[in-house]
Amino acid sequence: MTSLHNNKMRSVFAVVLCVGLLSACQPQNDSAAAKSEETAKPAKVAQSLPLIEAKVRPLPLAHSIACDEEGCTQYQLYSLETNVPWINEYFDERMKKANPVAFEKTKQSAKQPDVSMLSETLSDVRYVAQRGKYADFVLMDYYYPARAAHGMYHNEYITLDLATRKRVALSDIVVEKTESKLLDALYSANSMWLSEHNISREQLKLTDNYYMSAKGIVFVYPLYELASYAEGMSELVLPYPQASGLIKSEYLPSFVDYAAEREKAGKEKP
Repeated sequence: MTSLHNNKMRSVFAVVLCVGLLSACQPQNDSAAAKSEETAKPAKVAQSLPLIEAKVRPLPLAHSIACDEEGCTQYQLYSLETNVPWINEYFDERMKKANPVAFEKTKQSAKQPDVSMLSETLSDVRYVAQRGKYADFVLMDYYYPARAAHGMYHNEYITLDLATRKRVALSDIVVEKTESKLLDALYSANSMWLSEHNISREQLKLTDNYYMSAKGIVFVYPLYELASYAEGMSELVLPYPQASGLIKSEYLPSFVDYAAEREKAGKEKP
């Protein structure tokens, strides 16, 4: 069996480059001091946000090879070491909940397991980028069942709000009651590829696995859901101009006025 070190996980990362944090406020003069505390609050919050620094670190396991009633599995689990403790704890807990047997301090058999019947699990967290108060990560899981024809992998994209210390789910960023319009826009933007794969508008569903790229919001689908295993995880891009009015403006990159661009494009049409 090919070892974990030789198994390559395929993942595509196309993420917006880090947006710098807001600069420190200048000393206030008498006029500026008269501004309301509510107006000044966003700047104070921005100043308190950390600039993420991160590196991959292996998690200490109770057993690198752990066995249960389903067989034996070799584990390699990597979390993140950042300058933000609660982020470290978030990913450590995710790893422990997903692979409890590797952390349980139970007595394992001294007998060496049969290598030909050994499954393999590799989990790896990577820091991708920071966009103001939002930090983007990807959790990559790979599982190779014993004697299987091939392994299975999954890349889960995670956005954390550094101000609220919570994950930003798709339901948080979508304008209320626009899910159907969002699906229409997503299908329209990817209609050629979807038609080639015999996927109708009625068949397409929203996935809560998403990330922000340079071109738009990328919706990531599991293996086999939209295409064959050989094609990997499918990614459908909704360009930012088409996302205007469907995705809450505070979650969109701020370097382009998408509503204005959309209106301009409409006026230029013959």
